[in-house]
Amino acid sequence: MKKNKILIVEDETNIADSIKLNLEAEGYNVEYTTDGQMGLHYARTLKPDLIILDIMLPKLDGFEVNKIIQKELSIPVIFLTAKSDEISTVLGLELGADDYISKPFSMRELISRVKAVLRRLENTKSHSMSSQINNNPQKGKFIYDDIEIDIDGRRVLRNGNLIHLKPKEFEILVYLSSNQGMAISRDTLLDKIWGIDYFGDKRTVDVHLRWLRKKIELDSQKPKHLITVRNVGYRFD
Repeated sequence: MKKNKILIVEDETNIADSIKLNLEAEGYNVEYTTDGQMGLHYARTLKPDLIILDIMLPKLDGFEVNKIIQKELSIPVIFLTAKSDEISTVLGLELGADDYISKPFSMRELISRVKAVLRRLENTKSHSMSSQINNNPQKGKFIYDDIEIDIDGRRVLRNGNLIHLKPKEFEILVYLSSNQGMAISRDTLLDKIWGIDYFGDKRTVDVHLRWLRKKIELDSQKPKHLITVRNVGYRFD
């Protein structure tokens, strides 16, 4: 069985060593570096399955590293930080973090979160689209006015033009569109897209929907497809 590759970017070597040791004991291939610039280099060259990324890093902070990673590679990230305030949490979500854990933390908790993120990643790759494909009368395609969703090819087009979506943006769009006209709660989206073992903030759903609107809608302030249902969640029209 293939071992998952994990990259740790943490400037406190005692913490990085401890995480590496414990993750290797769980059977993962682990590398680590201690500054943001090298972390970005390792991410590009190693292409790990998951990155554990400290925020307060020398040379390039974790927020900037993650912004570049998500733009270029879309690798899942768990932010590891001493900051536990509201602003840091929201900013982490805005930048597309998959999870967020504050120091001090137990190694058992970190390992549990690592396993949860990797499990969701594997489920997304292997199983997440099967039910929509099997139930879709258009054989793996949804067409709604100006939007075409190609499930088999994992592509989305608006008026024939390809739109680049991150994996979770695509999954959300497919789930909402396959339940066209139904109001879907944030909790349901978290369970279906992130998995029932997701530890993170529920606001990540709103962040991803905001991103989707900017890409899908002609006017994200007046959406015609991705509709907010007050006190519930979202609906695809």
